[in-house]
Amino acid sequence: MPSPFIQTLILTGKLAIYTTSILLVIGLPLSYFMAYARFRFKPVLEALVSMPLVLPPSVIGYYILVAYSPNFWFGKLLSEWFDVQLAFTFEGILLASVVFSIPFMVQPLTNGLRAVPVNLREASYTLGKSKTTTFFRVLIPNIKPSLITAIALTFAHCIGEFGIILMVGGNMPGETRVASIAIYDEVQALNFDAANQYALTLFLTSFVILTLIYTVNRKSDAWKMI
Repeated sequence: MPSPFIQTLILTGKLAIYTTSILLVIGLPLSYFMAYARFRFKPVLEALVSMPLVLPPSVIGYYILVAYSPNFWFGKLLSEWFDVQLAFTFEGILLASVVFSIPFMVQPLTNGLRAVPVNLREASYTLGKSKTTTFFRVLIPNIKPSLITAIALTFAHCIGEFGIILMVGGNMPGETRVASIAIYDEVQALNFDAANQYALTLFLTSFVILTLIYTVNRKSDAWKMI
């Protein structure tokens, strides 16, 4: 049985990996749509995707809790049809994390796709390639820095989430107690050594991730100047 410290770090990493993986699957097609689609209500979609950047976590957490409630159609559907209760569970904080982290995945990908020269897509279509083939064989290789940035930012954001996790999941060891919650809990209990362990781990992890992002982007900029 791992120690509470290791158990909390494992849960934090698990949440970040699952959230990033889910958002990568969702974010790629959504970013493609946002980058190239033209329709009247596109600003509304862009605003909805960006809302987690400006809304307090407590606001989003509150509405997610309402959605999880058996009195709401979503929570009622899960409870009656699947016997699933999402509030104060790992699955519940995972879904909340996906909702709250979506702009960190989608915005870098969308910006990267918009920066790809139009003639590359047109040349691919001229050669008879489908949109799917063009996306995976032409566009994705040309937005590798944006892809790495999106993945790294989403992961780094996930390991530092606090407000929305606390509201939706509470502080349940082994289930919803991630490192950011543990820091708050240890400080409240005046266990500053334990709090420092969690804080230092998150600091170093975030530092490594940001260094990776800047290194990749610097190499990409250097390649473009050649």
